[in-house]
Amino acid sequence: MILLTTDWGQAWTMAGISVGVVFTILVLLVLVLCVFSYVASGKTEKPASTTATASPKSTKKVSKADEAAVATAVYLYLNGRHDEESGVLTIHVNEHSLWHEELNERL
Repeated sequence: MILLTTDWGQAWTMAGISVGVVFTILVLLVLVLCVFSYVASGKTEKPASTTATASPKSTKKVSKADEAAVATAVYLYLNGRHDEESGVLTIHVNEHSLWHEELNERL
């Protein structure tokens, strides 16, 4: 009997409005995130003049040991010489833990 007394026009209107509100909020959220990513990427700054060549200037001196460590790491990475993991997980069960004893006492 409740199906006969339901105003289906109003029910469909409410369903449409609720779905519309959800999608509107999602679209606004996407737009806000796009604006934040645009601002965070720094694209709002003026580009450097095209006549001047941009050369990176480092004020920090890198030691020869640091250069050798980076070169060695890149060499080992590119040649596939890195640790091989077995993928096996070993779990050792400790039968004599205090938690286990307390559990046995309660049982």
